[in-house]
Amino acid sequence: MKTHETFKGLSDPVRLRIVALLLERELCVCDLMAVLKLPQSTVSRHMLRLKAAGLVADRRAGKWVHYCLLDNPLVGDLRRLLLQHLTKADPYKKDATALRSYVRNGSCAENE
Repeated sequence: MKTHETFKGLSDPVRLRIVALLLERELCVCDLMAVLKLPQSTVSRHMLRLKAAGLVADRRAGKWVHYCLLDNPLVGDLRRLLLQHLTKADPYKKDATALRSYVRNGSCAENE
């Protein structure tokens, strides 16, 4: 993967919010939809872009597709940088709080 593609993947504010949420845990599209208050098509489009940028991997579990940050040197470096700076700023702190509340109440995959 070319490094410039990775940074292009992070260039959208919504994708940056998604990556910040994925720092917390593996998530499915419906989890992201609930926290970000975005339609499925928008979230899926952003996930495809993040996957193409070499930032996330997906895993199918039945009808659910779960996403996580890739485990490679570049993403590892980005993870440390984002944890240090991004997660301390709004709207990322609000997203993390919303995610914790959402998970406490049971994610969509757990409710099926």
